[in-house]
Amino acid sequence: MINGVRIRQHGGPEVLKLEPVDVGPTGRGEVRVRHTAIGLNFIDVYDRTGLYPMTLPATLGREAAGVVTEVGRGVRGLREGDRVAYVLHVPGAYVEERVVPADRMVKVPPQVSDEQAAAAMLKGLTAQYLLRSTYRVKRGDPVVIHAAAGGVGLIAVQWARHLGAEVIAVTGSGEKAELAREHGAHHTILLGRADLAARVREITGGRGVPVVYDSVGRDTFTASLDCLRPRGLMVSYGNASGPVPPFAPLELSRRGSLYLTRPTLFHYIATRRELERAAAELFEVMGSGAVKIRIGQTFSLADAAVAHRELEARRTTGSTVLVP
Repeated sequence: MINGVRIRQHGGPEVLKLEPVDVGPTGRGEVRVRHTAIGLNFIDVYDRTGLYPMTLPATLGREAAGVVTEVGRGVRGLREGDRVAYVLHVPGAYVEERVVPADRMVKVPPQVSDEQAAAAMLKGLTAQYLLRSTYRVKRGDPVVIHAAAGGVGLIAVQWARHLGAEVIAVTGSGEKAELAREHGAHHTILLGRADLAARVREITGGRGVPVVYDSVGRDTFTASLDCLRPRGLMVSYGNASGPVPPFAPLELSRRGSLYLTRPTLFHYIATRRELERAAAELFEVMGSGAVKIRIGQTFSLADAAVAHRELEARRTTGSTVLVP
């Protein structure tokens, strides 16, 4: 019997329950994967709490890595025994095995471990689109990265540094600030202990930055806007502190004709070609050592509720992996 972690109602971590699941047969264009590592992300919390409504009962999880155990009809380029990884817009990764569309799979290169791949598909590809597509970071750009010691944050800090940016990392503690510095941040700011916008202006000689990457949401939104130079871009890509409340678009004009976007990964990897290109770029910087995937915590799949509590309490650093 295949086991998975499911929810039958929205709520706190206690609603996560390990139980038998039926993953169904492998259909045309699909492959069956035995998971070896599953990535934990804040989007899993949004699904669990109902911020992103789901049809219940439901299985959580968007990214995982493993080994192909069965190949459906019409599938080319994959065979049994291949090491693969994926990220899907449809939850369901908190299981020991899963049937997945073959065109959403990427092969994992030898220099990348299963744990690294599972931790990097959503978070690493998020960093890729943020830095390479939403705003294409250039050498010399000062950039603000919130939650810089988190899963996406640590990857983005390293990648932005690799691209030649001046990285301003925002964290919630001195320990996390030190971790961000170890991974390439030029400057660190402790959230709540310094005036964020004033400190950014000080660092940039009063000019502000061309882009802010903000995954925190409600608690930092206005301060992030105030970090931007005229015609700067506010990238609000997460809600760790809660959704951003409604605001008047005139605020963007008042602060210098700012731009605002609320992107999501799946619009950037919608086609097979886009997915392959993004994954190849991610695995390249991982393979070269420019970006190291830090697995800060590992939990068994059965302890998914504990992992969620640690994530929500902001007691985690780097990426968290669940092991079936």
